[in-house]
Amino acid sequence: MDRYLDSLAAEMESLERRRTVDTIYIGGGTPTELTPGKLQRLLNLLEHWFERAQDYEYTVEANPDGFSENCADMLVDRGINRVSLGIQSFDAGKLLRLDRRHSVTESFRAIELAQSRFGNLSIDLMFAAPGETLETWHSDLQTAVRLAPQHLSTYGLTFEKGTLFWNARDKGRLEEIDEAVQADMYELAIDKLRTAGYEHYEISNFARPCFRSRHNQAYWTGHGYWGFGPGAARFVDGCRELNHRSTSTYVRRLLIGQSPVEQSETLTPEESARERLVFGLRRLDGISVSEFENATGFNLQQLAGDAIGKFVTDGYLERDADRIRLSRKGLLISDSLWPELL
Repeated sequence: MDRYLDSLAAEMESLERRRTVDTIYIGGGTPTELTPGKLQRLLNLLEHWFERAQDYEYTVEANPDGFSENCADMLVDRGINRVSLGIQSFDAGKLLRLDRRHSVTESFRAIELAQSRFGNLSIDLMFAAPGETLETWHSDLQTAVRLAPQHLSTYGLTFEKGTLFWNARDKGRLEEIDEAVQADMYELAIDKLRTAGYEHYEISNFARPCFRSRHNQAYWTGHGYWGFGPGAARFVDGCRELNHRSTSTYVRRLLIGQSPVEQSETLTPEESARERLVFGLRRLDGISVSEFENATGFNLQQLAGDAIGKFVTDGYLERDADRIRLSRKGLLISDSLWPELL
């Protein structure tokens, strides 16, 4: 842990001076796995380099089994005002199949604790787990609605090469949920959460009014951001960089004075515009054609008019007046649309 924090400190030296930011997000790993003293060191490091704007959002991810009263109180004292809990499910059998180590009881305790300390709680739920039924997923959604977090993220289980799930499927020990059932699960989430008063504002995200994730919206609207740590991405002044994903390689490189960057590319104006188009269409609000053209300098018809026209005709996109957005049909297959726009 100390070597990891030493590496983060070394990487942040690249900032050269203190920066003012609107949002901070610690996650994509689980910061609450750090001991209290080392978590304080991480927060001190961020405070040294980043000054928070007046109306800031500061999120920390946590797993239910590592989220204690002492941890919650420390986060409150240090100005964190949003917590994201990796709940995944309220079904004990499903948690086991997802290889999660926390219990349902710990999930309820963590949610209660977070709600007693923070006014902004987000929870992650996963569907299409091995062996899951539509009834199990419906039960998860009902429980989440009853607990009433301010924000919900729902993700379908994906099989990525090199993971336990990928290997088990390859060897026939695990069967992926049928695509039609996965679509039913996703649509059930949309309908259930909208009925409960949540805004479906991005493909996988739902929020009470005024509780959309400001940090993630910065990504989707093309704003720049810094990122630090193994596998971290940053987008600064049109340049995108990605750090090496291996923690040991990341640490080794930084502690001998080398860069942790594994990939780097400077986007052309057209690439930047196309990326902004795709990210903007991930939001249920879609994009304003006039705002897009003013921001990027590209005429949307010339940039991607043929693809957009085809998707409108096929019912995957909706267009009215100045705005283009995904249709309900398009939400179900959105990832397959993006290559034609990029």
